[in-house]
Formats: sequence, C-alpha cells, structure tokens
Amino acid sequence: MIRSLVYQQVRSVAEQQRKILPELNDDVRLIESGLDSLCIAILIANLDDELDLDPFGSGDDVEIPVTLGDLIRVYETAAAHAA
Repeated sequence: MIRSLVYQQVRSVAEQQRKILPELNDDVRLIESGLDSLCIAILIANLDDELDLDPFGSGDDVEIPVTLGDLIRVYETAAAHAA
C-alpha cells in the first residue's frame, strides 16, 4: 500500500508541477527523479497527510532518503512503529 501511494504521489506532484519523470523504480535517485526540492517537499507533505505519519518530524533518527526505495522504506518503518 505505501509503495503504491508513494509512486502515485510522485506522479501526481510531477503532473501538478509540470515535471517530466523518468521511468520510476526503487533505484531512482530522488535528485535525478525530475522533481526539484519544492516538489519533494510537496511530496513529503502529501505523504504525511495521506498516511497520517510524520517520520521526519517524529524525533526518531531518520536517514535522509536518497532513492525512491529509501523514501518508501522510511514510511514503511514509520508505519510499523505506529502500529
């Protein structure tokens, strides 16, 4: 569920901000995804709202995600801890 939501939100933000995406997979580096820093901030805010999670503001020591797969794992880990 989280994986599909992340991919959906990446596509949605890219469309809203008129960005061109490469073919998405877990190995795509966020910095090379076609999304700029504003888009990534919007993506994180959307994911926080959709999942009712805030892994980056939780006070936990969260590594900054480099790839799309890293971002998915951050949210999967936060969801597991919230359960």
